[in-house]
Amino acid sequence: MFHSEADLQHGFARVLWELAPGIQSRLEVRQPLAETDGAEHLDLMCIGPSARTAVEFKYFKARWAGVAGPLEEEYALASHAATDLGRLGFVSDIVRLERFCTHPDQNGLALLLTNDRALWTPPKDGARRTRDADFRIHEGRTLTGELLWGEGDYAPNTRTLQDTYRLSWEDYSRQEGPRGEFRYMATWVGGA
Repeated sequence: MFHSEADLQHGFARVLWELAPGIQSRLEVRQPLAETDGAEHLDLMCIGPSARTAVEFKYFKARWAGVAGPLEEEYALASHAATDLGRLGFVSDIVRLERFCTHPDQNGLALLLTNDRALWTPPKDGARRTRDADFRIHEGRTLTGELLWGEGDYAPNTRTLQDTYRLSWEDYSRQEGPRGEFRYMATWVGGA
């Protein structure tokens, strides 16, 4: 369990340090954007002797409260509620990682952890099309090419993927009470 996305990032980096002490890890690494003279930040950079892996995290929460973990720690997760923006954020992470993965010795991992089943559940047959339909990230979905928000009427949310990604969800943990099922999706981008 994690209290926040920053808590997830810290936990991941700590486990990485324990399992692979030869890999250096850095949080919030600035990356220049040549086309705009701006910059963006990668959540975590893993630096090994012959390759670099960038990791982007999303921790999208539905309301849940309880006690979990070996220390019986209390958690009170607030709901993000806007699943459409959660999907947009995850796809944006993949696009950001594609920009990073321009050399054979660079790859990336987009990691999403959630207890909001709306993210992994496919829409019901006959359901009306939503503005974020191109951005659906449910089990078995394939993302590729240009993804439009609505009918393409809001250009700032258009995302274009260079590769094709088949999405698969895995169980992470089960906690007591409503919304206690946590799942994750790990999507590899580029390189080895």
